[in-house]
Amino acid sequence: MERWMRRLSRLEIVLIFLVIIAGSVVRMTGSGMGCPDWPKCFGYMIPPTERSTLEWQANRSFQKDNIIIVNEALYQAKKSFTSGTTYQPENWEKYTRHDYAIFNAKHTWIEYINRLLGALSGLPMLALVVLSIFYFKRDRRLLLLSGAGLFMLGFEAWLGKLVVDGNLIPGSITIHMIGALMIVSLLLVLNGLLSQKNWKTLYYTPRFKNLLIVALVFTLVQIVLGTQVREQVDSFTKMGLARSSWMENLDVTFYIHRSFSLAILALNVWLWHQNRKQQYGFWQLNAIMLLLGVEILIGIILAYFDLPAWTQPTHLLLGALLFALQLQALVQYSFAPKKRVIPVE
Repeated sequence: MERWMRRLSRLEIVLIFLVIIAGSVVRMTGSGMGCPDWPKCFGYMIPPTERSTLEWQANRSFQKDNIIIVNEALYQAKKSFTSGTTYQPENWEKYTRHDYAIFNAKHTWIEYINRLLGALSGLPMLALVVLSIFYFKRDRRLLLLSGAGLFMLGFEAWLGKLVVDGNLIPGSITIHMIGALMIVSLLLVLNGLLSQKNWKTLYYTPRFKNLLIVALVFTLVQIVLGTQVREQVDSFTKMGLARSSWMENLDVTFYIHRSFSLAILALNVWLWHQNRKQQYGFWQLNAIMLLLGVEILIGIILAYFDLPAWTQPTHLLLGALLFALQLQALVQYSFAPKKRVIPVE
């Protein structure tokens, strides 16, 4: 059963990263309001593909909560009924949570796929909670971690509803991203508990361990700064600013984000060099250096080529992967056999 729990935790981590990618694509394409209601989409379990579905039609069956667009406003069916030959206003009520009443099939389905991935990610987490119950007497931490993960998934879904109801409320990217990273963190710790018997002895010095923690904190701060920059880009899009003018309108947050990357690079290069020289055994640091190289390259493209759309979700995804690898190194340190050493000069 432990093997299945390890597989489920790893599957859940993959799904969370897919949700992060999907959410980034939603932002990149401006599809956040592709479904104006939640949890359904225009009142349907499977959203429409054509505008005609959202128009009133005579002699047509409408289900409760189905949405139509009338005079550029959303109206929701009060009950299930079959329409007659003329439009009857008493069968409908105006959708008042927001006034966004635009249908774009591409945006609708991008947002819908994002929601499907979010819903799908709940299944392995629920299974982990159920399996953890059987291990409650052996290790209560498994149920605590999986239960917290399931709670955070519910929180993320609830936040998604607030975002839609509020027509993309400010700060939503940052909150969503921190929530996703918290879920990944819980799963990595859970997987560490289940895998601790399989890890080889690690060697370390207190300084190296402490700087690993600092590197993780630096990455988290950098991700928050990056999401704040993304929030500004969203506001420029709403204002109708041309992409070529975005860079000149970014505030000091962008320049802090850009400069802080040098500190992150320097710290991780030192950790990588020490890990290799002293043979501490943290395999994650090689992957971290590769990720940092690609991340900085994409950052340069973002800064000097007017924030190309494709680079934005990639940049965010790599930042999340960097955080996960650094945390994985700390999790391995926490659960693997350890031996403190005197560093070789």
